[in-house]
Amino acid sequence: MSAETLTTGEVAERADVNVQTVRYYERRGLIPEPPRSSGGFRQYGPDHVDRIRFIKRAQELGFTLEEAHELLQLSVTAEADRADVRAVAQEKIDEVEEKIRALQRIRDTLGELVEACHGHGSTTECPILHALEEPTSGKQ
Repeated sequence: MSAETLTTGEVAERADVNVQTVRYYERRGLIPEPPRSSGGFRQYGPDHVDRIRFIKRAQELGFTLEEAHELLQLSVTAEADRADVRAVAQEKIDEVEEKIRALQRIRDTLGELVEACHGHGSTTECPILHALEEPTSGKQ
């Protein structure tokens, strides 16, 4: 009995991605290059589908493709320890918390600007527009 082989389209359908994503992941080394049939067609296996689903779930949690690749490598490295995986996840939490703080600062600033704007009158006296016209602190 031979192992199940899948076409690119079948892998894409099972993993709920498009065909270009499968090929992109292959080019990036996120999934191993599959063997080819005598006619030159890629012959994927169910493990390719599993890896793509893993990557997509990692992305849903905010991991980049590079981070998803790192997690994949940790999952197949015998010497890897859970502490390694935990460290990657903790780094992601730290990033997310910094983004939340940045978004809260944006919200607070916008709230102050909205409070300062009475909503009536000429736009030449609009504090929101004035704030947008002010030079930034060197960040471009």
